Amino acid sequence: MTVRVVLVDDQDLVRAGFRVILGTEEGVEVVGEARDGLEAVEVVGRLRPDVVLMDVQMPGVDGLEATRRILGPSGADSPIRVVILTTFDREDYLFEALRAGASGFLLKNSSPEDLVDAVRVVARGDALLSPEVTRRVIARFTAPSVATPTARPSALTDREFEVLVHLARGASNAEIAAALYLGETTVKTHVSRILAKLGLRDRTHAVVFAYEHGIVAPGQA
Repeated sequence: MTVRVVLVDDQDLVRAGFRVILGTEEGVEVVGEARDGLEAVEVVGRLRPDVVLMDVQMPGVDGLEATRRILGPSGADSPIRVVILTTFDREDYLFEALRAGASGFLLKNSSPEDLVDAVRVVARGDALLSPEVTRRVIARFTAPSVATPTARPSALTDREFEVLVHLARGASNAEIAAALYLGETTVKTHVSRILAKLGLRDRTHAVVFAYEHGIVAPGQA
């Protein structure tokens, strides 16, 4: 199955570079481009791609607002995945991107291989954050201001709650399976149910949810 991609950046050379990189990859097709956020909303609405590579700083409607408009209030159910690309390593962009529903966040100085991996990872429904960004997410949501631990959300079973706790601590499916004596396929099923029940887009947003709601206490990650 071909992953259909739309490129959004106000710099022609940047879009051309991304197009060349992705054009050499089997199973990936660049189906459209946009020079600003407003054009991105129109192009994505018309083409309905699988993945959008979205610049942050653009004239007029920026990438964060464009992401909000593309994914809309029901972003958790949207089949479109947005990867935020920026030269600006700023936490405010990171957290606004996550809250807007983005599934990935990469700096533009990442390698071509990282770019291709990002497209493939988010296209299959997973979240993508570079290691340094992941550390910031954990640090941000283990800050002292985070709420005290609470009981499990009523929508989750006891087992799903256990999986969510391990997920929030950064454990992989394999690590969760080993810790809870489950098969990896079973863990994947639990993760999918957790995301569906809580209306979350992916694993990264599950981590954010867990820390914002005090499910994992500060210092436990």
